[in-house]
Amino acid sequence: MSERRDLLRLAAPLAAQQVGFQLMGTVDALILGRWSDAALAGAGVGNNLLFFIVSIAMGIVMGIDSIVPQAIGGGRPADARRATGAGMRLALLVGLVATLVVLLMPGVLELARVTPDVIAEARPYTYIRALGIVPFLLAVPLRAYLAARTHTRPLVVAVIAGNIINAALDVGLVYGAHLGVLGAGLATLLVQIGTVIVYAFAVRALDAGETRETSTRADLWAIFRFGWPVGGQLFVEVGVFGIATVLAAHLGEIPAAAHSIALNLASFTFSFALGVASATSVRVGHAVGAGDLALARHRGLIGLQTGLAVMACFAATFLVVPGIVAHAFTSSAPVVAATVPLLQIAALFQLSDGTQAIGAGALRGLGDTHATLWGNLLGHYVVGLPISLALGFGAALGAPGLWWGLSAGLTVTGAFLFVRFLRSTRQSPRGSAG
Repeated sequence: MSERRDLLRLAAPLAAQQVGFQLMGTVDALILGRWSDAALAGAGVGNNLLFFIVSIAMGIVMGIDSIVPQAIGGGRPADARRATGAGMRLALLVGLVATLVVLLMPGVLELARVTPDVIAEARPYTYIRALGIVPFLLAVPLRAYLAARTHTRPLVVAVIAGNIINAALDVGLVYGAHLGVLGAGLATLLVQIGTVIVYAFAVRALDAGETRETSTRADLWAIFRFGWPVGGQLFVEVGVFGIATVLAAHLGEIPAAAHSIALNLASFTFSFALGVASATSVRVGHAVGAGDLALARHRGLIGLQTGLAVMACFAATFLVVPGIVAHAFTSSAPVVAATVPLLQIAALFQLSDGTQAIGAGALRGLGDTHATLWGNLLGHYVVGLPISLALGFGAALGAPGLWWGLSAGLTVTGAFLFVRFLRSTRQSPRGSAG
């Protein structure tokens, strides 16, 4: 019981942080949707372009998740502090490259023949959001260090304050200053800068009186070595959902709208799984750092059980009241009718998604990040995507066929990752699972 309690104590604030980030995007969409349809579409397109690049950069910096918890668990706080400094240097380097790439991305919209009104809104939104990439990435190693030290209050304070400030700035800049998408992008940028400042002060207060050794190229390389497979994993995962969105759009306006609603809901509930996954990664990393592989295995299994219990609640909601949930997003009866079967499939989607997220977190704690890349390639592209195409178009099932494929891909990915975790922790040379 103590292990589960300790996991929940860490997972709750991390999950709250993930949900808070998701809510910021939701508030932006609600406010821009009342400004103009073109603004909503332009911000959505711009955000997709941004996230596609930033997810790779974020994954690279997330290599620190395999280093800092193990250093803390092994009683090497100086190494953890030095790794955090290296993570910030890597975040700056990778962030500058990502910023340059994102600034070039709006040119792709013209090649894709996106309507001029949407391009006109997407371009300034993308440019202003690009300025927030470096602050966003700098927050990653600081957040990892605070989580590894189980000092999570600043994370919760930052995300609550960030949501309040973001909503107020959205209203003031979008409507009061009549800046439209530029105002929404500027609000997000200011919140990102404020967040990294809060994290930095929290780390400084936590390490009061402690010196931080200067990081070396070897420290940067160590993070990159763990992080590039995570970046690859996020790239293939984001990619397959992007493909599914394009395929849904080819099916027509109603299937595309239903797919968008169901995916938004699945992304929201996935935030809770990510919180448990992050906590599991830290707890497993602490055990590995202490040289207790049996305890690492036990904590990974506790993380899976806890995550599945949380996701099962969402699955039950999607099964029992899918129509009510869909009505919260639209008043169109045809769209609600098309969304209901997707949410019912999403019940399985929740359990599979939770399993793969927590499996990936447990493996990051072990330092085995390559498995997450290969597991996602196998699950999504060898299994999931062919099934989506076969059922969605070959069997003419439409959007439900696409979602059966997505669910199958996530199920295979989750099974692969947890089998890998169990095999990696099979032997326990010392310690116990107590």
